[in-house]
Formats: sequence, C-alpha cells, structure tokens
Amino acid sequence: MVGDSAPSEITRSEIRRVVQYAFSPVHKAALGAAFGLTLGAFVAAATVVQLVIGTPDDLPLALLGQYFTGYTVTWQGIGVGFGWAALVGFVAGWFLAFLKNMVTALWVFSLRVNSALTQPFLDHI
Repeated sequence: MVGDSAPSEITRSEIRRVVQYAFSPVHKAALGAAFGLTLGAFVAAATVVQLVIGTPDDLPLALLGQYFTGYTVTWQGIGVGFGWAALVGFVAGWFLAFLKNMVTALWVFSLRVNSALTQPFLDHI
C-alpha cells in the first residue's frame, strides 16, 4: 500500500500526546476550588434543607459548629458554613492535587532512573 509509514507516525504522535496528557500535573488551585465550592454548596444545601423541611432531630448539623467557628443551623449559619466548608474543601483539594503530582513525578523519575541503570554502561560512551 502507498503511505504505509504515515499511519505509524500518526500513531506515535497520538500515543505521545495521550501519554503527555495522562502524566500532566493537576492544577492545585483548580482542584482546590472545585472541592471547596462543592463542599461549601453541600453544607449550605444541607443547612437549607434542615431549616425548611427538617426537624432538629433529623440531621445533627449543629455538631459542625464544633469544627466551624460561628456555624449554627440558622439562615446566617448558611454563609458561615459555606465559607468554612469551602476553605476546608479547598485545602483538601489542593493537598490531593499536590500528592498526585508528587507521586506521579516520583514514579516517572524512578522509571527513568531504572531505565538508565538497566542499559549497558558502554552504550553511554
């Protein structure tokens, strides 16, 4: 067939692009913001549900006041709970992205070192 070498070049470049995408680092601030907004929205929504349709015995949300200073199951507590949960979620998301990036970097580094050590020494000369 004509052009048999072209598909292998496309395949190599496609594989290289996919591998670079798979090992690319996670943006710590973006993951932190996503976790923070999600956790903040969850706490705010749970507080609203508790205030609108729940009784105080349904969910023990008042216990969050032990961790989030100023939080109560009130309409003002929605903002306080959202703020604290967003902060905690941001820190958790940032830390998870940091750990993922660090583990990936160490793994790739170990693969490169292992690859370099398994090649015969005289190949480098």
